[in-house]
Amino acid sequence: MCKRTFLQLSVCAVLLACLKVPEIQAQAGKTPEAYTVTEVVSLFGPSANMQVQRDGNKAMVEQSYPPQQPGAKGGHTRTLYDLQAHTAITWDLTDSAIPCGKSNFSGDWGDPFAMSAEMSAALAQQHATEAGTETINGVAAKVLQATTNDGVAKAWVDAKTGFIWKLQLTPKTGPMRTLIDVKQVSLAKPAASVFAMPASCAAAANAPRTPTEAERFAAETGGNGQDFTNANIGPGSKNSCTALLRVVQAGTMQPITGFQVAVDKSYDVDHPPNYSFGVGTNGHMTFHGGAIQEMTAQVRNGVLRIDNVPPMFDLELAFGTAGSSSAVVYRKCETPETVLLFVVKNPAKISDGSDWLWVKSGKYATVK
Repeated sequence: MCKRTFLQLSVCAVLLACLKVPEIQAQAGKTPEAYTVTEVVSLFGPSANMQVQRDGNKAMVEQSYPPQQPGAKGGHTRTLYDLQAHTAITWDLTDSAIPCGKSNFSGDWGDPFAMSAEMSAALAQQHATEAGTETINGVAAKVLQATTNDGVAKAWVDAKTGFIWKLQLTPKTGPMRTLIDVKQVSLAKPAASVFAMPASCAAAANAPRTPTEAERFAAETGGNGQDFTNANIGPGSKNSCTALLRVVQAGTMQPITGFQVAVDKSYDVDHPPNYSFGVGTNGHMTFHGGAIQEMTAQVRNGVLRIDNVPPMFDLELAFGTAGSSSAVVYRKCETPETVLLFVVKNPAKISDGSDWLWVKSGKYATVK
C-alpha cells in the first residue's frame, strides 16, 4: 500500500533530505475536519490514485494503482481510520480472499492538509522563491521554486490558504517527476456511508488492540516508551555520535554477555555488499564481505563503543546456539555518546523477537 505515513522516503526526504522543520498551519487557519481530497501521488514509484475523506475522528483513504508488470494485477485498497482510537482497518477491493487487517498508528496518518503544511514549511526552510502565478484546477496559485539536495522542487500553492495543489521535482539526473497532483478539494461533510466497512471486516475490527510501538518499548524496558526511538527506521540523524551498544533482556533489562558482534560502517542500502558468514558447530560465527569487521574483542563490560557512527550501518550479532541477529541501523544521535540497545525477548532463542532502540532520555540514556 502506497501510504505516505509509514514509508522511509517521505516528502520531507524528497525536499529537504529530512531536515527537521517547524510544523505550520495553512494561512486559512485550523486544518479542516470534514473534507474530500482527490489526488494522484507518485512519491515512491508509479502513480497511484488516492482519495482521502474525513469527518471528525473518522477518515477513509482509498488508493488504486495499475499493474506494476505484465500479467500482474493492479491494486485497490481502502483503509478506515479511527483518529481517536488510533486504529486502522484495511481491506482489498481486488481480492476478497485477502483478510481485512487491523493496525495501530501514531502521529501523522496521511492528512493532506497537515502534509501540505509540512511541505510549505520545508519550502520556506529552503528559501523558496516565487516564480509567477498560475490557475490550477480553477484556483489561483503562487508558483514556488526551491533548490534542494535532490534537485529543483516546484510547488503550486493556493494564494489564499497556502494549500499545495501540485508538487514537482526535477532531480539532478533523470526526468522531472510530478510527486503530488491534487485534482479536487471539497470541504463538504462526506456521507456517512463513506465510512462503512464490509461485514467481512467485523472480526478484524473487534480483534484485541495490539500495542503501539511506544507501548511495546515501554513494556520491554519498564520505562517510558517515548524515551526510545526505533533504530531500524531511517533516515539517520545529521549529527554523528559515538554509539554505546548494549544487549539486554526484555522485561528485566539485565545485560546479556558472551555475544559476538561485527560492524560494517560503509554499508550502502542501495548497493548492499555480499556477506559470507560461517557458523561452527558451537554457533561461533565468522564474518566476511563488504567492509564488515568483527569487534567482539572491543566489548567491555557488555558494552561496545562504536565511534563516529555513519547515517546507516550494518550490525551483526551472534549468540552461539541461541541464534543471531542482523540489522541495518540508522543513527539517532541525541548526545555525543548515545546508547543503542538490542532488547531480546528470549536469550535462549533470539528468533523469539527483539528490538533495536536508540535511547533518547531516561534512566537507560547513560552507561554506568
